Amino acid sequence: MHDLPLNPLLVQDAVARALAEDLGRAGDITTMACIPAGRPAELVIASRGPGVIAGLSLAEEAFRQIDGQVRFEAKVADGAKVERGTVVARVAGPARSILSAERVALNFLGRLSGVASLTARYVERVAHTKARIVDTRKTTPLLRAFEKHAVRCGGGMNHRFGLDDAVLIKDNHIAVAGSIAAALRAVKATVGHMVKIEIEVDTLAQLAEVIDEGADAVLLDNMGPDVLREAVAMIDRRMLTEASGGINLDTVKAIAEAGVDMISVGALTHSAPVMDLGLDVTVG
Repeated sequence: MHDLPLNPLLVQDAVARALAEDLGRAGDITTMACIPAGRPAELVIASRGPGVIAGLSLAEEAFRQIDGQVRFEAKVADGAKVERGTVVARVAGPARSILSAERVALNFLGRLSGVASLTARYVERVAHTKARIVDTRKTTPLLRAFEKHAVRCGGGMNHRFGLDDAVLIKDNHIAVAGSIAAALRAVKATVGHMVKIEIEVDTLAQLAEVIDEGADAVLLDNMGPDVLREAVAMIDRRMLTEASGGINLDTVKAIAEAGVDMISVGALTHSAPVMDLGLDVTVG
């Protein structure tokens, strides 16, 4: 899996905040009390089940920030598919430093690998269609860039990153603006020509209004496969089509086969289980 690397400034900041939260005011009092200073150790991070890895740079940064003497050697890359028992990384250096950083490292790595692994399952279900799996803004506060990176590692694509990089007119916007036409016309009169405009519809009647006004993409919300097929036929490739609303692993295949371009799944980031990564420590 080839992907753009995470912004190192974002990685450094997130890890620093996570370490400050974990170490608290006095640091790792357990490790300081029972592990002699200077004792070396080696940590092996291995998968306890199949999945897709994401977040290695955050794990490495956790050890680096605790102690520059710790050596982190990744054995796979972000986006790698692993099986049970696969060695993901080796860490060697002062035992105190390794033990103090391990939980933060594993929290990031397990969380993001879980997102990547779940995404890969959705992507596999729709691989025989043109549909692409995309994420949403239903992300963990302050971890959005990392969770969206994990979605890409799992073979998915990113929806907008925030409220500022694309227009998505939803049902509440339409209700307050007064109509679909009013909302679309106001947006087109305001945003720059480089900004994409997407609008949400719940019915085919609303879709007909959008087709009359024009947009770059339309979000077809909570429509079953049969209605989606009608919607795709109505649009006839004039706009990108996105299906959304309660889609899960049992329903995603039929949704994709209806012919939509994208399927957005909030569960990729708000409900992904943490990937189980085990720790083996050898003291030198």
